[in-house]
Amino acid sequence: MSTGSWRTAAFGAVPTGERLARIRRSPQFVDGQFRNPVATRQLRQGQTLPMVRTQLNKDGRLRRSPVGEVPVHRPTATDLARPPASGLRITWMGHSSVLAEIDGQRVLFDPVWGERCSPFGWVGPRRLHPVPLPLAELPPVDAVVISHDHYDHLDMPTIQGLIDTGTAFVVPLGIGADLEYWGVPPERITELDWHESTRVGELTLTATPAQHFCGRGLRGPQHTLWASWVVAGPEHRVYHSGDTGYFDGFAEIGQAHGPFDLTMIQIGAYSEEFWPDIHMTPEEGLRAHIDLGGGRPAGALLPIHWGTFNLAPHPWAEPAERTAAAAMAAGAKLAAPVPGKPFEPADEFTVEPWWRAVAVPPAHGWPCWPPKGPAAMASGASGASEANSAPVAGE
Repeated sequence: MSTGSWRTAAFGAVPTGERLARIRRSPQFVDGQFRNPVATRQLRQGQTLPMVRTQLNKDGRLRRSPVGEVPVHRPTATDLARPPASGLRITWMGHSSVLAEIDGQRVLFDPVWGERCSPFGWVGPRRLHPVPLPLAELPPVDAVVISHDHYDHLDMPTIQGLIDTGTAFVVPLGIGADLEYWGVPPERITELDWHESTRVGELTLTATPAQHFCGRGLRGPQHTLWASWVVAGPEHRVYHSGDTGYFDGFAEIGQAHGPFDLTMIQIGAYSEEFWPDIHMTPEEGLRAHIDLGGGRPAGALLPIHWGTFNLAPHPWAEPAERTAAAAMAAGAKLAAPVPGKPFEPADEFTVEPWWRAVAVPPAHGWPCWPPKGPAAMASGASGASEANSAPVAGE
């Protein structure tokens, strides 16, 4: 059977012409493909079979998914029409999809509204909770920002659903080929290498380094770049990590572009056993947040890349639990909202571990939370209960 008989449009397109020539001029493009500054492994050698066994383990599979309905807040048109009092409002839509309303403009990071993160509609990781807001009800956005081309970050139906809105698309090198193939007008696409910037209205969007990889199937060498992103307005600055392993560059990004009012940090889909170089653990995510703050937990931290798709061996609720524990220990300001619940990083907030109600408890039960921990936290709920009164630990 030829590849053409099953290859779908969602696989995207291979960069050619001047786009490919520009890719080849990039300092990140070495020996025929994009590479990280330090050698990284997508999967540790000899771990393919152990990983498959782990993924098929019956008890592990049960813990990797919620056992109840994940709570989702549906923002109303009135909610979204009201300007944020502080000038910065954030709505986590699930996984790495985040709507940032910053200094009068809207930026949508890694929008994935699809049911599966896959090139096919019938197979692949399926959404574990509904999207908080239909794409048609999303208020107009000024820019859509993509971190890299993996299916849980770049979703063809979502991109096509945003074309008629008139938004700009700001992406790493090479990804413009996919967008054009799917119908995005070339003049609405800006492709950036690391350390390059573009302006959208009053905002400056800068592609910054990340330690990851790319790929949407059998397209050969890595001809699209991956990036983290800084968005700076007249009054506020935010950072979106995309997917990344922990690396020394966070401190440099913070020094060059901070301080940040909010960092959105990948803390899920990690595996210390199988792929430690390309995804951060929750503790590494907190360390990255501190590095970005110049060695202290400055601004608020929003954990992303968890809760929506089952992509790794860890229990479903573990990223949130471990991140909360690390944030409390460091005195960091953590935002932990239910999907769809807007919040303003400038506000004071409290947190309730809402994920526990729909997750399989750890073998020794859930740890307790302090009534008033050193970290201010945000959630879609009202606050910690009296029954939860000791520090959080991992599962």
